[in-house]
Parts: sequence; C-alpha cells; structure tokens
Amino acid sequence: MKISVIGSGYVGSVTAACFAEVGHEIVCVDIDKKKMDQINAGIPPIYEEGLGELLQKYAGKSLTATTDYESAIKNTDISFICVGTPSAEDGSIDLSIVRAATASIGAVLAKKKGYHVVVVKSTVVPETTEKFVLPILEETSGKVAGKDFGVAMNPEFLREGKAVYDFMHPDKIVVGAIDQKSGDLVSELYRNFKCEITRTSVSTAEMIKYANNSLLATKISFANEIGNICKRLNVDTYEVMKAVGKDSRVSPKFLNSGAGFGGSCFPKDVKALIGKAKEIGYSPVLLESVIGVNEKQPILMTEILQKKIGSLAGKKVAVLGLAFKNDTDDIRESRAIPVIAELLRLRAEVSAYDPMATENMKRIFPTIEYSGKAKDALEGADACLVMTEWDEFKNLDSEFEVMKGKIVVDGRRVIKAKNIDYEGLCW
Repeated sequence: MKISVIGSGYVGSVTAACFAEVGHEIVCVDIDKKKMDQINAGIPPIYEEGLGELLQKYAGKSLTATTDYESAIKNTDISFICVGTPSAEDGSIDLSIVRAATASIGAVLAKKKGYHVVVVKSTVVPETTEKFVLPILEETSGKVAGKDFGVAMNPEFLREGKAVYDFMHPDKIVVGAIDQKSGDLVSELYRNFKCEITRTSVSTAEMIKYANNSLLATKISFANEIGNICKRLNVDTYEVMKAVGKDSRVSPKFLNSGAGFGGSCFPKDVKALIGKAKEIGYSPVLLESVIGVNEKQPILMTEILQKKIGSLAGKKVAVLGLAFKNDTDDIRESRAIPVIAELLRLRAEVSAYDPMATENMKRIFPTIEYSGKAKDALEGADACLVMTEWDEFKNLDSEFEVMKGKIVVDGRRVIKAKNIDYEGLCW
C-alpha cells in the first residue's frame, strides 16, 4: 500500500523504514527540509540501530521524503501521524504539533478524491483521537469521518535503541478504529507480521499504550523502592529480584534497581495519564508515587557521595553516561540531568563522558567539561558517578590506575568492583 508518514523523529523514521522493508511505498513528510534531505540521501535523522541500513536500502526507491503535504497525501492511501507530543508544564501532553499536522492533512483531504485513512501513531491520551483529531479533520476537510475518510489509532511499543527490531518482531499490534473499514485497512498493513492483531475502539487503543508504559514504569520504581530498602538491610536486591522474577506472574524484566527511568516515553506518559485521571476526577495515588520515587532516585547518588567524601565544593566528579539508556544518543529525561544539576548546585566541578550523547547534553549544560574518552573524564577526578549502562564501562575497574583513589557510585550496577572504592546505589 501507499503510506505517508507525518513526522520524522524516532517513531516516524522507524515506521517509514520498516514499512518499506515489508513492501509498502512510503512518503515521509516533515517541515524540516534538512531532515527530508537526509532521508532522501539514506541518512537517518536520529541514531537507531539498523535504521541507517534500511534507509540506504530503500531511499529514492520505495521510500522518499518531502516537505510537501499535498503531494504526499494525494498520492497515498493512508497517513500516519507520528509527530511529537511533549509534556506541557502541568504534565499534560502538548498537542500543538498534532493539531498542526492534522489541520494540514485535513486541508489536503478537502481537495482529494477517494477514501483516505488517517492513523494516529503519536502517543495521545484516551479520547484525543476522537474528540480532538477527528473534529479537526472534519472541520478542515469539510468531509465526514467514517463516510469520506477513515480514522484509526495504532500505538507503538518500541524501545529506543531496539526500535527497528521491535517493529519487525512485535509482541503485539493494536489497531483501534472508528469503524470496520478503517480498522481493516490499517490491519492489512501488518498482514505479513507473525503477530496477532488486537482490534479495539480508538480510546481503548490509546489507553493500552498508557497502561503498558505505566506498568513498566511502576515495575522500575517498585524495584528501586525495594532496592533502597535492601541497601539499608545489607541485602542484595539483585538476588532478591532474580528470584522474584522467576515467578511466571511477574517476569524478570524491568526489575533491575538503579537510578530510575527516563527517555521520551515513560516519564511523559505516566505524567500525562496522571493529568487525564485528575481531569476526570480521579486521584491516581499509585502513579504519582511511581513518578515520586523516580524523581528522588538519582539524587540518592549525590547523597551517597557526600557521605563518602563530605562536601563536594571544589571536588571534581566524573559523570559517566549521559544518554537515558545505552545504545541511544537520546538524553530526554536522562537521570544524568538532575544528577549534574545537583552536583553543580553543590559547587562540584563536573567532567562528563558518553559515547553518543555528548553533543545533545551540551545544549543543557554547555559549561561543564566534556571528554572524548571515559579515561580522560576520570583524569584528576575525586569521584565517579556511573549513570548509563554502556558496555565499555563494565571493565573500568580493571584499569586500576585510572580508577585508583576515586570513589565510584554506580547507578546501573555496571562496574564489576574488585580493587576500587565502590558503592552501588541500591546494593
């Protein structure tokens, strides 16, 4: 089928490339001409494992990119809205980009003959597609949803760093639609996937995405809360959770204690669901606690460091890992951000290193020292905080001369401590 993908960030670029891989014709649409030129040249606009190879394989063939909404939508059958939904100051989602994309699509539908399906893939709270997107489409197109065009919701369940793999090997595919025809056409796109397609209402599909991410975030905060208790009892929380995870009702995934969760999904989605719950008159105590634990968790690292060496004023602290997780350059809601902010508040000197995310972090903390190697960041440091689970950090303790005399506080249980002054966050 012919598909237009609106937005070229993590979700949009991966969706476009993977749909091309399964045989569909794709047109990427974005107002950023530089990104469109990159995609047409086979260069991914973001780092994601496997994405570059797919773009090089299909760019200029079954996958093209343009800033021209009209051409893209007129010449495709289905449009996916994959634009960002950042958090507003109150924790609710900012729908301004979704509004602009939807209005642009509607303006083209007003001129287009034939049936077209608009699919929301951006993460939006329940009722957004039917009560926000659909009315804008009808208003700007002058047409009727369910008669002249279709509307559906198809949430993504992608892990950054493994998004291409997750798209091609899904645990679940969820298609929510306003009518049978819309749902059938979207489901047809996934015909060759070896995965059951769950058909639901639009609002149910939206809620599945939020429930999914909120549960995973809850498991992380639960593991961190247990980890904090275990540390005070001198109990190995990883040994505890390894046993807990063997229970088929629990599973071992997302039970690793550490500095907390970040990224573009979990913090934003849990806060958005909290906001939606309050909007309908419900107080989501558990979800608020999930966020509360996550916000306190990284600050425990600086508290541990202060107990070990006293005042941090004038002390040099190396922060290893800036991305919110390994295998990505994304720093959104990275737990390194509040840690660096707290170190600076305590008047410490900060040296930082990350194999991918340095340039992104420079936009937030332009004045701290950045190094091209972990060894350089550690040079002359009094202490080291490990914030991201990069493989290259695992054997730093074997380079004893680099680590000698430094206090190491590990937020991800990465370093196999032997000959160093080591302290784990929850172990």
